[in-house]
Amino acid sequence: MKGPQDIFAQLQGQFGQFVPDMARAAREDFETQARATVMSVLSRLELVTREEFDAQQAVLMKTREMVEALEERVAELEKTPKAQ
Repeated sequence: MKGPQDIFAQLQGQFGQFVPDMARAAREDFETQARATVMSVLSRLELVTREEFDAQQAVLMKTREMVEALEERVAELEKTPKAQ
């Protein structure tokens, strides 16, 4: 006849077999949820590729050069006396 210790040991052994499966399922569920959360956050951000960023930076630099040239031209025009 089995005593309470034997029954407890048997239950503990059976439960021990399920723990790795439960832990793996919990980890997989967590990874799935974490991945979905990260993808949701990223989809709401306005991200661009490196190529798009570099292209826009080049446009910005060209525009800045044009503004500086126009500022110099305006300064020159302001120095000359107006003909009346």
